[in-house]
Amino acid sequence: MTRRLRADLALAFCTLLWGATFVIVKNSLVHASVFVFLAARFTVAAFLMAVFRPHVFRSLKREELLAGAALGFFMFGGYAFQTAGLQFTTPAKSGFVTGSSVVLVPLLLGIFWGRRLTSWVYAGVCAAVFGLYFLTVPAEGISQLNRGDVLTFVAAALYAVHIILVGNYSRRHSVAALSVLQVAACAIMAWLATGVTAATGWQFARFSWKPDSLLGIAICAILATAVAFSIQLWAQQYTTSSHAAILFTLEPVFASLTSYLMIRERLTPRALTGAAFVLAGILIAELLGPPAAPESPEPTTEPA
Repeated sequence: MTRRLRADLALAFCTLLWGATFVIVKNSLVHASVFVFLAARFTVAAFLMAVFRPHVFRSLKREELLAGAALGFFMFGGYAFQTAGLQFTTPAKSGFVTGSSVVLVPLLLGIFWGRRLTSWVYAGVCAAVFGLYFLTVPAEGISQLNRGDVLTFVAAALYAVHIILVGNYSRRHSVAALSVLQVAACAIMAWLATGVTAATGWQFARFSWKPDSLLGIAICAILATAVAFSIQLWAQQYTTSSHAAILFTLEPVFASLTSYLMIRERLTPRALTGAAFVLAGILIAELLGPPAAPESPEPTTEPA
C-alpha cells in the first residue's frame, strides 16, 4: 500500500468520525447542556493535544497566541451554534447545512477580501442555496422553518470565516501550534459561556454522569478532535488538495448514513433533493472554484 493511499484512507476515516459525531452530539445533549458539553469536550481534547505536542509551547510568540485566540473564537462560535441547532434539527440535515460553509468561503473572500469570483463560484453558491431551501424549508412555507436549521446556518457562516483565517494564519505560524491553541481557546470560551448563561438564567448548566454522556464526550474529544485532527495533519502531507476535498465532502453523507443506522432518520424526498444540490454545490466550490485556503489544521468542512 502506497503512502498516498494510506493518507487517503486516513482522511476517509477522519471524515467518517466527523460525520458520525452529529448523531453522537445530538444524543449527548439529552444529558448535558450545550456549553457544558462543549466545555468538557474541548477541555479533554486540549489536554490530550497539549500532552502529545508539548513542543508547541516552547517558543510561543504573542502573535501566535493572538492568532490561536482568533481562530478559537470563530471555531467556538461555529460549534456553539451548530450544537445548539442540533437540539432542534436532525443530524443529517445539520451535516448538509454545515457543509455549506465550503460554498460560503469563496463568496466571503469575494465580498470582504476582494477576491475575484469565477462563474464556478456562482454556480456552486446557486446550487447550494437552491439545495438549502429544499432541505430546510418545508412544503408548508418558510414560516415553518426549523430554528435549528437557522442556527446551523449561522454556524456554517462562522466556520467559513474560520477556514479563511486558518488560511491566512497558517502561512505565518506553526500549524501544530494553531491546532492546539484554537482547541484550548474553545475550551476556555465554553467554560466562560457556561458561567455567563447559568448566571443570567439563559441556560442552566446541566450534566448527567451517565455512560451515554461520558461516551459521547470521549468520542467527540478523543476520536473526533484530538485523534482525527492529528491524523489529518499527517495525512494531508502525502495527498493532494483535490483528494482531500472530495473526501471531506463525504462528511454530510456519513452524517446522513450514521443517522439512519443509529436513529433511523429518513430524509423526505424534498429534503433529499435539497441535500443532493447542497452536495453538488460543495463539490463545485471545492473542485472547480479557486482554492479557499492552503492546507489547514481544520477540515475544509467543519466537523460536528
